[in-house]
Amino acid sequence: MTGVLHVLLHMAEHDGPMTSETLAKAMQTNPVVIRRVMAGLRDAGYVRSEKGHGGGWTLACDLGAVTLRDVYNALGHPALLSIGNRTESPGCLVEQAVNAALSDAFREAEALLLARFETVTLAALSADFHARLKQRGISFAKDHDHGD
Repeated sequence: MTGVLHVLLHMAEHDGPMTSETLAKAMQTNPVVIRRVMAGLRDAGYVRSEKGHGGGWTLACDLGAVTLRDVYNALGHPALLSIGNRTESPGCLVEQAVNAALSDAFREAEALLLARFETVTLAALSADFHARLKQRGISFAKDHDHGD
């Protein structure tokens, strides 16, 4: 999710379409991964793609109207937490007790995180980015190099 948000902000700062190859470089991944991820965003109406010479991906939304929760939903609800329950011995009563306690905590953490996602827009991320540029005395030019 962080990589997708990164790409969306780059797209917001770029005049014109960006190819899957260019976006893949920003995410340090393969263009096929970009196309697969962007498909969900396209289906949700947040980006659009054009084929052919001069084609690529462009934003199709108002950054102020799209929240992190919207992006999360468009991505198909990816896992939010990298830790999970142990499943090596499902018949073990100790494992069951531990998993039950952890499952409740995981659900609560995910609910809290998703609620926070609903309060943060892409416009807020963009504003934060521009404030950080200004704080460093950097004049932003469209189509900048990835210097973070």
